[in-house]
Amino acid sequence: MIKTVLLETHNLKNKATGLGTFNYELIKGLHQLDFNNLELTLNTKNPALHQAEFGNKFNYNKYNDLSRWSVFRTRKKHDLWHSVNQNTKVEPFHVNKYLLTVHDVNFVEEISSDMNHKVNKLFLAKLEKSTVITYVSEFAKKQTHEYFKVPNVPEYVIHNGNPITALLDTSNFMSTIPTDKPFLYSIGDFLERKNFISIVKMMVHITDFNLIISGNNNKSYGIEIAKFIMENNLQNRVFLTGKVDDVAKQFYLSKCHAFLFPSIREGFGLPPLEAMHFGKPVFLSNKTSLPEIGGEHAYYWDNFDPEQMKTILMDGINHFYSNQNEMQLLMKERAASFNWKVAAADYLKVYEKCLF
Repeated sequence: MIKTVLLETHNLKNKATGLGTFNYELIKGLHQLDFNNLELTLNTKNPALHQAEFGNKFNYNKYNDLSRWSVFRTRKKHDLWHSVNQNTKVEPFHVNKYLLTVHDVNFVEEISSDMNHKVNKLFLAKLEKSTVITYVSEFAKKQTHEYFKVPNVPEYVIHNGNPITALLDTSNFMSTIPTDKPFLYSIGDFLERKNFISIVKMMVHITDFNLIISGNNNKSYGIEIAKFIMENNLQNRVFLTGKVDDVAKQFYLSKCHAFLFPSIREGFGLPPLEAMHFGKPVFLSNKTSLPEIGGEHAYYWDNFDPEQMKTILMDGINHFYSNQNEMQLLMKERAASFNWKVAAADYLKVYEKCLF
């Protein structure tokens, strides 16, 4: 008997975000697999766009903003509802079986630890109706258990894959940022938890490299960083590109001397994997999930004193490039061990365990 699964994937509308990337790459991975005993439906704002890419492998439900309100929830019954984002307000009207994927519960630390706060109540409601829970990292699982009473249901950790599976042609890309001098690179949304300010402050003490950071920097945190750059006369050494497309991202990743990711809160952390795909040394904070993702051959900051960060960076760069061939191979092998097709197959196994 065919069983029906709805994937609540409306975050497909913004692939530039981590959650958008997760939605898209999971679907791409599922598209490569056979699931003849399952009928998968994607919840998406633009069904025609995704049907043009994925064809009739999936069914498509048109997402409407009103479906975030309880009275307008989707009423069609599915055997399994997969909530692919722990914070989405889009929920089923009828609950049969419910799979919740948890990326992080940073909201407890960043918004409120009061369990009566609406963001925590939303998450608690999801936990309480879950038939099964998946986490994108061991850290995300540990963090969830630390703050919430998790129901006694099956739990699985399924690591994300690496979004970069193919090299794009960057030969015609013209950077508006100077790249003639060796540069360090980072990318991400400009949120305080990304901690970009720490690497900008480090640049006060570094003259051998430029620093380029990509991401949506028109928020208050980006404005704060831009102000620091100007006040410390770093505008000729630290550059903010704003959002970039995949070609630009691969250009900067492939050309950088090292990749920096000092985030203090990450449920997973995709950008370091993307950098490792290019065989680059990666410098990460030792916080939350990043050691789990970076592995033993990444370099880690245990504090954010600018001069100490510089020391770790310079020592790491010297070590990496003194053993360049070996280290590049280790980075690429680490990146390749995170595979979206494998992750998608693991999600299919969870669906089947729920339904058969």
